[in-house]
Amino acid sequence: MTAMAHDTQAHHAEAHEDFLLQDFLALETPEGYRAELIDGEIVVSPPPFGNHEKNIAKVVSQIIRKSSIEVDTSSMKGLKVPSGGGCTKNHVIPDLTVAPEELDVFGDAAPWMEPEGVALVMEVTSDHPERDREAKRHCYARSGIPLYLLVDRTEAKVTLFSSPENDDYVELVQVNFGKTIALPKPFEFELDTSKFV
Repeated sequence: MTAMAHDTQAHHAEAHEDFLLQDFLALETPEGYRAELIDGEIVVSPPPFGNHEKNIAKVVSQIIRKSSIEVDTSSMKGLKVPSGGGCTKNHVIPDLTVAPEELDVFGDAAPWMEPEGVALVMEVTSDHPERDREAKRHCYARSGIPLYLLVDRTEAKVTLFSSPENDDYVELVQVNFGKTIALPKPFEFELDTSKFV
């Protein structure tokens, strides 16, 4: 009796996950909004304010000018990443996704792609900073994305997470806005945060 009840519960949970994913993929969000599926929750975010975008622009500019390799960047690339618990695969859109140009990961990519070849993702905190600090950090670590750069506007700090292992990053370096933070290979330069807001 217990095994049958457990099998029925597992079947219902799997069916719920399938429906949730189908509903998510069928969403039509207004222009400028973005929808993500994070640990079983559909999250719809409004267009960001200017300072949010300014921080992204400052990072993109430096990565393009200072990196030791040529890179491709995307600010709206959907990534399919492993989820925690028993939830369906997460579908997240980092504020910035960076990959070596030679890999051409964005070239013929579908709207939602696997993160293979992605070297760095970045998030700039907004109304719900805990998602960027916790849920997305774990998503990116589970995916094996080597570097996660978090620009935390609430705390006026920049954190670089590296060395993903299982569900989290093993190493982190954190600086206050205004300081530099070293981006390791493949970028190999000091990121200036003096103009972050």
